[in-house]
Amino acid sequence: MPTADQVFPAVDTAAADRRLSSATAEERVRWAVEQFGSSLVMSTSFGAQSAAMLHLVTRIAPDIPVVFVDTGYLFPETYGFADLLAARLRINLRVYRAVESPAWIEARHGRLWEQGEAGIDAFNQIVKVEPMRRALNELGARAWLAGLRRAQSGTRERLPVVGVQDGRVKVLPIVTWTDDDVHRYLTENGLPYHPLCEKGYVSIGDIHTTRPLTAGITAEETRFFGIKRECGLHDPAASA
Repeated sequence: MPTADQVFPAVDTAAADRRLSSATAEERVRWAVEQFGSSLVMSTSFGAQSAAMLHLVTRIAPDIPVVFVDTGYLFPETYGFADLLAARLRINLRVYRAVESPAWIEARHGRLWEQGEAGIDAFNQIVKVEPMRRALNELGARAWLAGLRRAQSGTRERLPVVGVQDGRVKVLPIVTWTDDDVHRYLTENGLPYHPLCEKGYVSIGDIHTTRPLTAGITAEETRFFGIKRECGLHDPAASA
């Protein structure tokens, strides 16, 4: 797979990363919009703090396609949160799903998320990675904005502001933000957290592989039974 620098030689991602490392989140978004125009998309999970990134980006690029991968196993609260933010922020939402329905996937493969790390990886490939790859291809995306932050986990602490993943430029405008930064932004702009945050959830994915933060476990262990942190959508190694 060629790198983004090879496919789009006008983009020097290393130089852009150095230059934008000290820029504000708004400046990072504006750089991406100016650089990629209509070939720029963003993704959202409608997770715990997703309102911050959605508000930040859509204020600058109101019509940007916002890709949401619906696994079919999300919490009812997540679907409600998605509807709320999509209407309030007037998001150009593009929903993608696996080719097969959840029932068909289970009929063919069983409950993959109960089959150890290999099963979790296979499940994520079917319901998350393939739909996202299809979305990026169908939308003609040269670049992708995502809301990952270094403070979220050990697997993300070295993420660059600008990197490359699967031949596309990937820009992380709020990668340097702390939880306090996110809270401040949400508060200043009157934006909500995901409703499950009130019940102790700190990272919110599928209903069967997400649990609230309780005594004796770390935030990273609230996902995928503590077996792993990343679902495959955001490969830190591919973003360096």
